[in-house]
Amino acid sequence: MSWLDGRERGVFLCLASGLLGISSTAAALADAPAAGAPWPLLRWLAGPLPAWLAGAAGPGWAASGGLAPWWPAVALAAAVWVAPIGWLHRRRDTRRALVVGHFLVLIALAAALTAASPAFIVFASIGYPLASALLPARLTMAGVTLTAIVIVTAQAGPGARGTLLTVIAGVALPLVLAGWYVSGEHDRRRRLVERLRAAMAENASLNARLLDQARRAGVLDERHRVAGEIHDTVAQDLVALIGQLHAADRASRPETRRGHLDQAAELARRSLSEARRSVRALRPEPLETSKLPEAITDLAESWSRSTGVDLILEITGTPVALAAPIEDTLFRVTQEALANVAKHARASRTGLTLSYTDETILLDIRDDGAGFAPQEPADGFGLDGMRQRVRAVGGTLHVESTPGQGTAVAAAIPTIPAEDDHP
Repeated sequence: MSWLDGRERGVFLCLASGLLGISSTAAALADAPAAGAPWPLLRWLAGPLPAWLAGAAGPGWAASGGLAPWWPAVALAAAVWVAPIGWLHRRRDTRRALVVGHFLVLIALAAALTAASPAFIVFASIGYPLASALLPARLTMAGVTLTAIVIVTAQAGPGARGTLLTVIAGVALPLVLAGWYVSGEHDRRRRLVERLRAAMAENASLNARLLDQARRAGVLDERHRVAGEIHDTVAQDLVALIGQLHAADRASRPETRRGHLDQAAELARRSLSEARRSVRALRPEPLETSKLPEAITDLAESWSRSTGVDLILEITGTPVALAAPIEDTLFRVTQEALANVAKHARASRTGLTLSYTDETILLDIRDDGAGFAPQEPADGFGLDGMRQRVRAVGGTLHVESTPGQGTAVAAAIPTIPAEDDHP
């Protein structure tokens, strides 16, 4: 309960009691004897009010001898009836039937008093604010209309009341129906707003859970990226380095041994550089200083020198600068495929083709090595890593191989130009 709500209850109770007191005093003055103390003084203080009340009541009221003798009892009942207004105001949303019944009895008492004297029109007007303060939204217009009927009919002559009631009914009924409809729409929108707020709260909770899941997925993706980086760079270079050291150990001629050791030193330096770069999560080092065709050309030449396998490189179409993730993927797939050829294929010839088209970039790596059965499960990260990299940029990767007949790896990735060309 707010501070304003508590003040409002007190205001309505005081207003109803005050209007009842004013009406009762005015009615008593209008019916009081013309002479004798203290009535002359009170009439003088009241001014023209008694004459106005007599004129408003009409000649029928004066001829009937003024106020009915029972009006003080009805006024006392009305005073008792308005007492629980503050209590009802606090419970208007939980005990609606009780509140509506109390309002109807109050209007009935006001109607009885206005029938006894037009002075009680002042008291009957309490129905206007109480209809808005106590009644449900759909009954507010009905309460206002009922109060207006009581007040208007009390001021009409006995002969005109039938016609007046007919006119009021013709106006009041549409007003009540309109009020019912408008209030119903208001309630419907209020319920809709409440459901919307509940949905927003639920969405906020769901969003928090999604953010947590995204964070966890990001951690897993980062772990996978680091594993891929290590496999694509450090692990491959270490394998090649070990091979060069073994070759140097088996070499009988000093110059041959020196060549293998130089290759091993170069692989060691490259592995260290790639390890540092992977920690910084930057692009493949060759792509930081060269365009993709140049980087793949250098990779192919270096690989052919270190493995001793002939490699035929072909680049078709018009090379264009691609988005960084796509160039990174193409370079890593080439690197991984060539590493697999060196480790497993025992090939004598290898072909590498990079084709630029308007819509797709095609990468093909073929060898005449031992081949394998793609449908059989295999240990290692290589093929799965390549597939995941290509899928991540919207591409597809196919591997065709037959034992004893070599292997072909084909990747197709959508052409997405870079915003700015690489230096």
